[in-house]
Amino acid sequence: MTDTSTTESPTTTAPAALAPASSDRRPTARAAVLRAETRLFLREPANLFWICVFPTLLMSILGCVPAFREADEDLGGQRLIDAYVPVAVLIAVIVASIQAMPPILTTYREMGILRRMSTTPVRPSSLLSAQMGLNGVTGLLSALLALVVGRLAFDVALPDQLAAYALTLLLATAACLAIGALVAALAGNSKHALGIGSVVFFPALFCIGVWIPVQTMPEVLANIVEFTPFGAAANALNQAAAGDWPDWSHLGTLAAWATVLTAAAIRWFRWK
Repeated sequence: MTDTSTTESPTTTAPAALAPASSDRRPTARAAVLRAETRLFLREPANLFWICVFPTLLMSILGCVPAFREADEDLGGQRLIDAYVPVAVLIAVIVASIQAMPPILTTYREMGILRRMSTTPVRPSSLLSAQMGLNGVTGLLSALLALVVGRLAFDVALPDQLAAYALTLLLATAACLAIGALVAALAGNSKHALGIGSVVFFPALFCIGVWIPVQTMPEVLANIVEFTPFGAAANALNQAAAGDWPDWSHLGTLAAWATVLTAAAIRWFRWK
């Protein structure tokens, strides 16, 4: 969906990483990496659009369709726009984690930045954590924007179980970031990262209910989708929005995916 490669990385990120090899310089160098990555991140308007604007824009366009503002018996009396707010929330996190982050990391590998970082006190893991943090926080802010616009523009009720909603969203973000890190680990270059990310992205959209709300999926399909991190997140968010504590099976599925995929990404991630 987006081209996340940048020509500024070698001149901006690398100097921050190539600090003198002294252990007391590590916190300062890590902060420099984070500052450099933040500047580069904010200079990518395409990424910011797809992460911050697109999910809420899509929800708003759908909300302007009269049929989306009418009660639907298949949704238990809910309106379609009510069901699509959690979808917009998850799209923000998925785009940030799976479409935006992997091509940046693989571009750094291609440019040799990670190899040079491996010779300094600041390990390449600092770059990975900075990217995961930036994309994760941006995805969460976009999710908050979708909730606010849904409430103000379409009178969508805020989640009755805010704590459960927040917990689910954090677990979903962790799982999606783990998937993105694994894509970056397996992709040979930025083009491969975009390709693999797209292969994951569109099934993810289906699982969260972009085309068919998860509440109206056939039972067999719904049971299959629940075992994916995306389907589990969608179901858990819907339950929290309705005022119920999400099923522990959904939260456990998210935690399991996040744990296993993070371990796999760490195991297979190539720094050179």
